[in-house]
Amino acid sequence: VQLQASGGGLVQAGGSLRLSCAASGLTFSDYNVGWFRQAPGKEREFVSAISRYGRSTDYADSVKGRFTMSRDNAKNTVYLQMNSLKPEDTAVYYCAAPNAFVYAGRVTSRYQYWGQGTQVTVSS
Repeated sequence: VQLQASGGGLVQAGGSLRLSCAASGLTFSDYNVGWFRQAPGKEREFVSAISRYGRSTDYADSVKGRFTMSRDNAKNTVYLQMNSLKPEDTAVYYCAAPNAFVYAGRVTSRYQYWGQGTQVTVSS
């Protein structure tokens, strides 16, 4: 199983970015997927999660109403649309997946597979 995150960059506060996470080596629809982020000097934190067919999503309170997670199983890809970005959203963003058919939700330790991360920097 391989996950590759992309789409990060530098954006001004109030701007938008869309992250992508491309998966390979798995039957993608068997896997729930999560996004996490880690800012310098801070622990990795949950951002959002999506169920296998996208019917259910969950968001951290800090991003609810600004971020939207979606997936396209035909393309083996999940997305994180980030709007109204704030400087405190600056972090390395990681996509992750637990074992097949497991819903890991917000629990970092339940995720088995991690992408390499993509840097998001929001300037004030």
